[in-house]
Amino acid sequence: QVQLFESGGGLVQAGGSLRLSCAASGRSVSSYAMGWFRQAPGKGREFVAACNWNGGRTWYADPVKDRFTISRDNAKNTVYLQMSRLKKEDTAVYYCAANPALIPQAGDYDYWGQGTQVTVSS
Repeated sequence: QVQLFESGGGLVQAGGSLRLSCAASGRSVSSYAMGWFRQAPGKGREFVAACNWNGGRTWYADPVKDRFTISRDNAKNTVYLQMSRLKKEDTAVYYCAANPALIPQAGDYDYWGQGTQVTVSS
């Protein structure tokens, strides 16, 4: 069983940056695909970013392309989401997800974290 714990969320002004972390426990996720999703108030969950097992392949949703970067440190069993030039519309709960198979943008990852709130003020 894999447990995922997100951290790094908070309140930031528009134009600022945040780095989210997702630490996995229970077993190594070094062979797993990892993804970040978000859910804004009153909206459904949406894909943000994903990477393959070694971070060599990445995928991004159009609204975050060129502003967000997903990376991972398999030695630490951790995946990151560096968010830059944040906009008010990036406000959401951000969730980390892990899956044994590579399903970058699909929402049916096997394991999910509890989420971390990111609030961007204007």
